[in-house]
Amino acid sequence: MIELEIVKFFIHDTSLFLFNFLVIPVAIFSIFFYIFGIIGIAQRNGKYKEKKMSKFPKVTIQIPTFNEPIAIRCAEQCLIMDYPKDKYEIIIGDDSSKKEVSDMLDSFAKKHNGRIKIVRRSTNAGFKAGNVNNMLRYSTGDIIVIFDSDFTPTNDFLRRVVQPFSDRKVACVQAKWSYINMNQSPTAKFAGTVLMVYHNILAKLNNAAGVSLLFGSGEAVRKDVLVKLGGWQEGSVTEDVEFSVRALTKGYKTVYLHDLQVGSEVPYNIRSLRTQQRRWAYGNMKAFMEHKRSILFGKFSFMQKALMSFTMLGYISSFFLVAFMFFGAVSFMTGNPSDINVMRLLTDVLINFILASGFTFAGIVSLWKENKLSHAIVVFFSALTIGILVSLSVCNGIIKALRGKPMYWIVIRKKGNNEFLPDLYGLHIPLKPR
Repeated sequence: MIELEIVKFFIHDTSLFLFNFLVIPVAIFSIFFYIFGIIGIAQRNGKYKEKKMSKFPKVTIQIPTFNEPIAIRCAEQCLIMDYPKDKYEIIIGDDSSKKEVSDMLDSFAKKHNGRIKIVRRSTNAGFKAGNVNNMLRYSTGDIIVIFDSDFTPTNDFLRRVVQPFSDRKVACVQAKWSYINMNQSPTAKFAGTVLMVYHNILAKLNNAAGVSLLFGSGEAVRKDVLVKLGGWQEGSVTEDVEFSVRALTKGYKTVYLHDLQVGSEVPYNIRSLRTQQRRWAYGNMKAFMEHKRSILFGKFSFMQKALMSFTMLGYISSFFLVAFMFFGAVSFMTGNPSDINVMRLLTDVLINFILASGFTFAGIVSLWKENKLSHAIVVFFSALTIGILVSLSVCNGIIKALRGKPMYWIVIRKKGNNEFLPDLYGLHIPLKPR
């Protein structure tokens, strides 16, 4: 019995020490997000001023897809672009393993009499990066625009996204994402808010500093630069981030257009959200590890280095937060009940909660800027539940990246796919690619 008490005492003291130690990194990350949130409040959105264009560059729209009939919806939007019809083409890169999906895409392309080109491979090697690299071989445009299959661009998208390319040093342009299914579920509201923090605050700061990063969709890239730099990195699950860092290190400019929005879907269930965030954490960590020398010791200014590092390594905050909560719980459960002062306990919990809630604050600021403050209560409680599960998945992704383990591309469920094939997720689609 005495030995058990000694072990319990040791566990309590050790966990309490680690809990108190972890307050420091948790608070540091949180303070950054509080600062970003305050900056977000002060930021004003500039008004878009369209420039008159005398020449329209040739554009290739690429829509990579893997067993996702929702690509048809995206292509339909692309067909009605307010852009000279002889100045853009649409290619769907169909990596589908399901015949019924490929048949739907073929029927759609046939219906539109040559305006839609379908490109296929024998395997989906290299995942999305391999798909878009393959489409590049068939692309005749000077500018490559990429939309994930669930995106719904407005008809003025091309006209606006090509304008920054009048500067020959601009290699990449990224549009802001908006979320067409954010009301679908509490998970969708939380997922949308997480992305809003980046799009409404961090992306604007990065753009002001001249180090914007691509997001993987709703983006435009100069084809000759893409080819010159070796194309998209195959096997990468965030080839967008990796390429934009590569372009920046070679002296090219990247631009974020906050006033150009493109609709998309966010994950509507917890499993898909965890999959998405694990993949992004993994990909960002891998990209940073690969380019760390150029980022930290290259020609970038201190502010540029700090913003790029924070953007790519910000997921590490989940490590500290999970450990902070774990050791806090262990310390509480192994403590002596007679020593608990209820008022002091509640005060400590409140203080620690405030210290750890910088991201939640930034999220609420983002909701306010998007006139979606009505979601705040749902998002707040989701952060305390769904957020913990997502943080665990993020930790898993970071560990895999640090250990050099591969990560497979997993299809994220999208509401729009159900509208084309209602039983799509019930019977047909494997979550892991071939």
